[in-house]
Amino acid sequence: MPRRVPQELLDAIVAQVEAAPGGIATEQLDALNPRVPRRTLQRHLSRLVAEGKLRAEGRASARRYLAAPATAISGARPASEGTTQAAEWRSPAGAEVEAFVNQPLASRLPAGYRRELLEEYRPNEGGYLTTAVCLHLHELGRSPDGERPAGTYARQILDRLLIDLSWASSRLEGNTYTRLDTHNLIEFGQAAEGKDQREALMILNHKAAIEMLVADVETTGFNRYTILNLHAILSDNLMSDPGAGGRLRAIPVSISGTVYQPTAIPQLIGECFDTLLGKAAAIIDPFEQAFFVMVHLPYLQPFEDVNKRVSRLAANIPFIRCNLAPLSFVDVPLKSYVDAVLGVYELTRVDLLRDLFVWAYERSCQRYTILRDALPAPDPVRLRNRDALAELVRETVQLGEPIDPARIRKRGREVVQEEDLEAVVAMAVNELHLLHEGNLARFGLRLAELRRWDANRDK
Repeated sequence: MPRRVPQELLDAIVAQVEAAPGGIATEQLDALNPRVPRRTLQRHLSRLVAEGKLRAEGRASARRYLAAPATAISGARPASEGTTQAAEWRSPAGAEVEAFVNQPLASRLPAGYRRELLEEYRPNEGGYLTTAVCLHLHELGRSPDGERPAGTYARQILDRLLIDLSWASSRLEGNTYTRLDTHNLIEFGQAAEGKDQREALMILNHKAAIEMLVADVETTGFNRYTILNLHAILSDNLMSDPGAGGRLRAIPVSISGTVYQPTAIPQLIGECFDTLLGKAAAIIDPFEQAFFVMVHLPYLQPFEDVNKRVSRLAANIPFIRCNLAPLSFVDVPLKSYVDAVLGVYELTRVDLLRDLFVWAYERSCQRYTILRDALPAPDPVRLRNRDALAELVRETVQLGEPIDPARIRKRGREVVQEEDLEAVVAMAVNELHLLHEGNLARFGLRLAELRRWDANRDK
């Protein structure tokens, strides 16, 4: 059981920071707390920043800690975990939207797709999130480890992210798997008894989609290739028309529980889809980019189904690319999420969804900052040879070769520096011994390739 951090120590760190009006560096705090190991102190500081009790400026050796403002920048604080009264995160404008969408359907006027909501949006000119909110979320979500290759943060916490995001996003679709059920399915391939097989498939599709985003971080983005393939993976074997996966819809759709009717004109869907992707790609701030996609993908409904799932995973693309904490949706109540999306559908108002987005991201940061800081530092040899390691594993499997260090070493000389070669060979051998259907995507392998290799490697 992990040791509980004495509250007196955390309070003392906050007091030390508050006593330094211009901010204080980690080295100074280290000197003030000689009995606290440096790594432990950094973990406490990250926690205090994530909880909004301190704020941080600068990176690496230039990072300084300052007293937190008297009120949270977001203007809406989450309720304590485990409570049912979560109204604190709603702004007055968000509460107005919530009150409207909770009226009976008969009291709400029918609404159709309004293209001007998309057309009038100007990337990097204003936006849905204020500068203060974006800065606040950057402070919470960014890695304290300095510049790393894109996707490093997500890879550090990948095992937890696969379970959290797969479970939480599926739950927002009405999936009844518990988090433990999801863990057993993803880690051990054990489907929960008495559950619909489609629920297990929904979760496994999420897992595959997340692995794609993390493994292909250099090529993923807000383009047709990424979003269409993301939809194809998430919808695999879940749509009445198998050919609809990864294709823009050409038929009308209706959404239960709302007076909103999406456009049914295929040409308009295609034009708006391309406009949406172009504007999303042009947005500089990753938080504005993520929120823009969460607004516009469900509103357009470019696919016959699975639109909201695509938007939730697509929202994580900028976080993965920029090494920011991911958005897992773990604590998001289903009704609050539905109400927030209905506010966009029926009123073209983003207030409630924005409140929920900020609150949910704050919660995710609390979860993943503590998790990441508890992990050992990344192996520098593995980090600089990540692509080469994946290539050696992939080629061994695709060529149907046994796990032979001599063969791996021979190929490794072409892609690995001599001083790292033996370490990388050892890593490749270890990864090959541990290879299974749950982790093959990170090496760019298909299940059929793994099964063919498995069947032949011991012959």
